[in-house]
Amino acid sequence: MNGVELFLLGRTLMKIGEEALPTEGLGDQPTNVRTVLIVVSDVRAHPGSAIGEIASRTGLPQSAVSAAVARLREAGAIITEPDPRDRRRLLIQPAPAISGRVEQIRSTSIDATLAKVLDTDDPQRVAEVTALLEKLTRHLTPQALTRLRD
Repeated sequence: MNGVELFLLGRTLMKIGEEALPTEGLGDQPTNVRTVLIVVSDVRAHPGSAIGEIASRTGLPQSAVSAAVARLREAGAIITEPDPRDRRRLLIQPAPAISGRVEQIRSTSIDATLAKVLDTDDPQRVAEVTALLEKLTRHLTPQALTRLRD
């Protein structure tokens, strides 16, 4: 495998993940799912960060980070609090408890989406691919990216 193949695999996996996420009841959203997931991943890796710091680390525009933070706060996935050193800034933390919406998202199976992508109705094949993805997930965590950047 080379870097291009890995990049394309990653992009394919992101698209499959986006498709598998439940969207019912959300209405129109100003931010896309990918941006929200990038922000939540960064917040989990760097709790207590300000919006500008998240934008700097992720390469996302500050306006996109602000919109994602608002969406995540509304969903109960994060909390914000004023920075005690500069009350104009908000510090973002993962929520101490998992909200109903976050629980719904985390508990939604990818099986139907994988079956569609794999063009199969064989549950054994879907389970096999799911097991491979779970193994990759254990090895390639979001925290692993910090080692890449060091």
